[in-house]
Amino acid sequence: MNLTVRIERWPLQRAFTISRGSKTEAVVVVAELESGGQGGRGEAVPYLRYGETPEGVAAALEAMAAALRGGLNRDRLQTAMPAGAARNALDCALWDLEAKQAGRPAYDLAALPAPKPVVTAYTVSLDTPEAMAAAALRAKSHCLLKVKLGGGGDDAERIAAVRRAAPAAELIVDANEGWSEADLERNLAACAQAGVTLIEQPLAQGRDAALGKIRRPIPVCADESVHDRASLDAISGKLDKAGGLTEALALAAAAERRGFDIMVGCMVATSLAMAPAMLVAQRARVVDLDGPLLLAEDRSHGLRYEGSVVYPAEPILWG
Repeated sequence: MNLTVRIERWPLQRAFTISRGSKTEAVVVVAELESGGQGGRGEAVPYLRYGETPEGVAAALEAMAAALRGGLNRDRLQTAMPAGAARNALDCALWDLEAKQAGRPAYDLAALPAPKPVVTAYTVSLDTPEAMAAAALRAKSHCLLKVKLGGGGDDAERIAAVRRAAPAAELIVDANEGWSEADLERNLAACAQAGVTLIEQPLAQGRDAALGKIRRPIPVCADESVHDRASLDAISGKLDKAGGLTEALALAAAAERRGFDIMVGCMVATSLAMAPAMLVAQRARVVDLDGPLLLAEDRSHGLRYEGSVVYPAEPILWG
């Protein structure tokens, strides 16, 4: 089995801002496998929040080349690499390769039913209240908006402005660890007033205990606080953080057994990164797979989006 690794840069339509910073391009790492004339590929987004860089992720992948030539399979990969972007790219590439070699779709290999179209959120980037209201107006074809907050004292004004601009849309909020215990109740109240139905990761990882000390008028979803099955004991998921589709499916099943609802999210990336997540999205209460919609241009044979509805990948893209 031969491995090729590439770092790719995909310009965005406009700057994308969250509580931790802003960017104008999506930098992704692609792992491509070839064996017996068949190929498979996976895409991941290195996340600086966890010390990942494109060069570091690419190097971690290239370090697996000898093991892959020696027959490393997806099961052994789960212990051969830690969870993160590198393992995600390789795990998804192995799923794609297995599907192509077997002549069967990846969902069938995973013993899952054929995926159906799902409703995805569309993200309104963190900005001034006026700019966020304008962005919500531009997104009027989307029935579910994910609003980025965590920018300090203007968050109440931001969510109120978005609600005025999009009175009929369902709103969910992602604070990206940007709130503190001091402003938590005030921000929760502002979101409740705006009719928000879900708040994602309001507090910094490791500080979630404060959520158990107050009345929460809105359901709260973990993101940075949950990466894989082991982290469920400490308290949604993204494939990059779980380390691939294999762990993400196992994490979803473990979360369901504990009575949790599931949210499937994404980084800003191309349709190749979204395609495996569509299999997990089938069991999710909330889906946020709008990454390709934020790009100036997606890769060939990308996912089909019609308003808020996203359709499963064709085999030529993945799986």
